[in-house]
Amino acid sequence: MTAKQRVVYELPADLDPNRLPKHIAVIMDGNGRWAKRRGWPRTMGHRQGVETLKELLRCCRDWGIEALTAYAFSTENWGRPLEEVDFLMALFERVLMRELREMMEEEVRIQFVGNLNALPASLQAKIEESMQSTRNNHGIVFNVATNYGGRQEIIRACREIATQVQQGQLNPDDIDEVLFEKHLYTAGLSHPDLLIRTSGEMRISNFLLWQMAYAEIYVTDTLWPDFDSSEFHQALCSYQKRERRFGKV
Repeated sequence: MTAKQRVVYELPADLDPNRLPKHIAVIMDGNGRWAKRRGWPRTMGHRQGVETLKELLRCCRDWGIEALTAYAFSTENWGRPLEEVDFLMALFERVLMRELREMMEEEVRIQFVGNLNALPASLQAKIEESMQSTRNNHGIVFNVATNYGGRQEIIRACREIATQVQQGQLNPDDIDEVLFEKHLYTAGLSHPDLLIRTSGEMRISNFLLWQMAYAEIYVTDTLWPDFDSSEFHQALCSYQKRERRFGKV
């Protein structure tokens, strides 16, 4: 499907375009359970989950959301069965190969955050190709958190800053939030305004721990493969009913 042929998602009339979140983060939970309920292998849930993510990305693009960050693979996910991990690595690579042309046509700028050095070399190459190819696109920023862990990210930043202090390049008194953020994987990205988690789990699972300080959180019992544009609409309705005070009155 080309950019001209693709479905265009119209912004629902009950949403205020001036009060939409600029940056949305999603924890895509429930792929395995979705497949199990149908008597299918977990891998089928992951396949359908990719299609759901594509629909959400296009919704965000059409509705004026500036950035979408998806929790694709955590540092803890290496503990899953080897067969599933290998499938996910291969799936990531196939999706990048298949979708790069459409991302270019639709002006998507894709970025990856996480410890990418631990990924298979072939996947690293595809990640680099996709980032370089889309770096000058001016549409939605699509951040893919891959081999990402919030605690690991913070420790990594602390080590980099400590090394600079040790080498005399930095005065400890100069360390503040602005400087710290420059050492995060997400340096240069805005913080998420809204976190969506599917499958009803009430936790953030080591995802963007620093960046989520003031994010609104929306949890739905819907499993990720069933999270369609209608479900997304409900999440945004909930968001627009909230009053964001950021610790103030």
